[in-house]
Amino acid sequence: MSGHGEQDVARQQFDVADAAPLLLDPQGVVTNWTGPAERLLGYTAAEAVGGKLSDLLTAEDAERVPELVGRCRADDGWAGLMTARHRDGHVVPVMVRVLRTVEPRGRSSLLVLLSELAGSSGWDMSRTMLEQMVSGSAIGLAIVDTDLRYVWSNTALEQFGGGPAQRRLGLRFADIQPGLDAEAVEARMRHVLETGESVVGFEHVGRARSAPLRETAHMLSFTRLDDDRGNPMGVYYSVVDITDRHRARQRLALLDRAGRHIGRTLDIMHTAQELADVTVPDLADFVTVDLLETVLRGAELPPGPLAETDRVPLLGAGHRSVYEDLPRTVRDIGAPVSYLPGSPPVRCLTTGRTWRQEQLDPLALEWAESRPGLREATFLELGLQSVMIVPIRARGVTLGITVFFRRRRDPFSEDDSNLAEDLVSRAAVCVDNARRYTRERNAALVLQRSLLPHRLPEQDAVEVAACYRPADELTGLGGDWYDLIPLSGARVALVVGEVPGHGIDAAAAMGRLRTAVRTLAALDLPPEEVLGHLDDLVSQSACEGEAEPAAAYGQSVGSGCLYIVYDPVEGRCAMAAAGHPAPVLVAPDGSVGFVELPAGPALGVGGPPFEAVELPLAEGSTVVLHTDGLLAGVPGGNDAAGNGTGDADPGRELLRQALQAAPDSLEQWCRAVVDALVPARPYDDVAMLLARTRLLDAGQVAVWDLPADPAVVAEARRRATRQLGRWDLDELVFTTELVVSELVTNAIRHAAGPVRLRLIRGRALVCEVFDGGATTPHLRHPRAMDEGGRGLLLVSQLAQRWGTRFVPDGKVIWAEMSLTGPDDLSLG
Repeated sequence: MSGHGEQDVARQQFDVADAAPLLLDPQGVVTNWTGPAERLLGYTAAEAVGGKLSDLLTAEDAERVPELVGRCRADDGWAGLMTARHRDGHVVPVMVRVLRTVEPRGRSSLLVLLSELAGSSGWDMSRTMLEQMVSGSAIGLAIVDTDLRYVWSNTALEQFGGGPAQRRLGLRFADIQPGLDAEAVEARMRHVLETGESVVGFEHVGRARSAPLRETAHMLSFTRLDDDRGNPMGVYYSVVDITDRHRARQRLALLDRAGRHIGRTLDIMHTAQELADVTVPDLADFVTVDLLETVLRGAELPPGPLAETDRVPLLGAGHRSVYEDLPRTVRDIGAPVSYLPGSPPVRCLTTGRTWRQEQLDPLALEWAESRPGLREATFLELGLQSVMIVPIRARGVTLGITVFFRRRRDPFSEDDSNLAEDLVSRAAVCVDNARRYTRERNAALVLQRSLLPHRLPEQDAVEVAACYRPADELTGLGGDWYDLIPLSGARVALVVGEVPGHGIDAAAAMGRLRTAVRTLAALDLPPEEVLGHLDDLVSQSACEGEAEPAAAYGQSVGSGCLYIVYDPVEGRCAMAAAGHPAPVLVAPDGSVGFVELPAGPALGVGGPPFEAVELPLAEGSTVVLHTDGLLAGVPGGNDAAGNGTGDADPGRELLRQALQAAPDSLEQWCRAVVDALVPARPYDDVAMLLARTRLLDAGQVAVWDLPADPAVVAEARRRATRQLGRWDLDELVFTTELVVSELVTNAIRHAAGPVRLRLIRGRALVCEVFDGGATTPHLRHPRAMDEGGRGLLLVSQLAQRWGTRFVPDGKVIWAEMSLTGPDDLSLG
């Protein structure tokens, strides 16, 4: 190799220490072979010189040699990778550099440098090449010294702000990027300087002061630079813009949060508010959600967008603001919202498409300022700059609109529109589910309330108050119920019950069960017999339901019922329970006691016969009947109100405390107890009935024992007449004489033993005749020639109600007459 060629190689700063050189003539023939070349490829100089370079390469690379030789003769050279073939036949991947050399006589040749790839780190790079790489890189690169001041940066770093490279020299990160979190970045630099540990993938999110509306995200990596002795000289770091990736992650996180937080309940308004809460502040600064009035009612909607001629009554369902100066309460939730005809919100409702405006037009804001609550401040004063309106649509039905506003940040983009549509579509399904549930719940609630007593009947036995609280929207309406049934002799039946399950089926089963109880109560049976007949009815209907799934009473199996009969004349009550909590007694002095009532089986499940308990009650005592939902939220609450448990139960103690704080009004007392023990949206529905006992004065009751002699009938009429005179009921004398005459005559004629006549003056006049017979009288319709059989027919025509009830030692035939009834009854 000539000296001029070596100088040329040196000038190009090519390190030939590890390269195997050889020379070619202009035709590509090997003219000079070296020891390194022999060690690399195995050929001796005698074997290689005179042969062509292409003979030393694989067939594929050999085809490239003529072109490369011609190119190198014309310019400075060529570098690249080739595959050589060793003398023993195996291939040797090599790095090749071909340089044109000029000898002193002007003759030229080609210098070829071969380096084996195996174990090599690659081409040795010159400073010029390295500068080209870092200067032309699209990644921002910079070097700071040990004081964290810039000493070098490439052109790509300028795209991240801070000015050109010359302006950065001698400055720190905080000087060129004010507004960003410079402390966090410089803390990483100091950590790298102190420990020598590289930091890779540090994410930095912020807003540069030069562009405060745009949030940016960058990924930085830091590496320490050391001198030849290993002392730190500075930090080399790279910057990559990952704003798009950061925003994509934010969108995914927002969608994930929306999936977890929207639709947690089946309440329409709550779901709409959840949509507003989730989207602020990550997507918008101010959000309003407006739903069609029909949606909030749970009504069925026509498919597709609304027609332009449709009236669109909207109600505010949710709103959220991130700034204090933005109206947090734009309008009351549930208040009407109206938009101008042809305005963007109305167009979104009619077209079903999203509308977006990146920069609000101050001259076209009348539609927005027409909203209640925004008339005092224009949108310009609030600083709102960008808006999106997204229709709320689910299952092909338009339910309302969601309006998104931004201020002092990037305007809404198409990506934001896509994200908003995805969020709203998810919320729309939840809103539609809530709407459908609201429709079903309203139907069940209407059915339930229609089956409960609209107004408890007036009577003289007790003062009553009742309260019913339906279950929450997730479990649905239940089958709890209560009732007060007037009985003969001024007595009343107090009833509470519950049907298992929820929804319309439970409400319907409750209605059927309540009707059956009223029917059995009309027979004047004692409590244990009423529950026994009711149990037989539920069991029989359950068997029929197995063959016919839609049969009536299958839902009633496992129902509970408490049946109490109170007599205001004697001041006693009898009660029996079927799978139901026992009542609570509050004495006139306010002390609370729990009745030890035998626990009967639930209706329809079978078990031992029902047992009744009879006990006296002082006037002014309060009987508390309730379903098990009253204490469902208390640990051990269902047992606490059950039968035969101890007073130490926490549920009993809470119930005792709630009952002791008694307001003056019985109605207020009932609601106060429910509010104290039951949440606003309980898991199970609750029915509660309070009955404060009364006693009829001795002057309101007249009793006579009569011998079983037909001659006593006239005396019975005279006594009844004198008593009516004392009660100032002379207008009922004629009617009462006929009723007394017929009932006493029938008792003497058809029964054995003594006869007792009792008159009770309450809201009605009650005439009762007791005898020792066990047969039930029947109403007959005699023919014209029959001599008898007209007694009970006459009584039925004269009295409002009449009937028979059995007592332990006989029966009572009774008739009830209105105190305001006419006296001139026609008997023909």
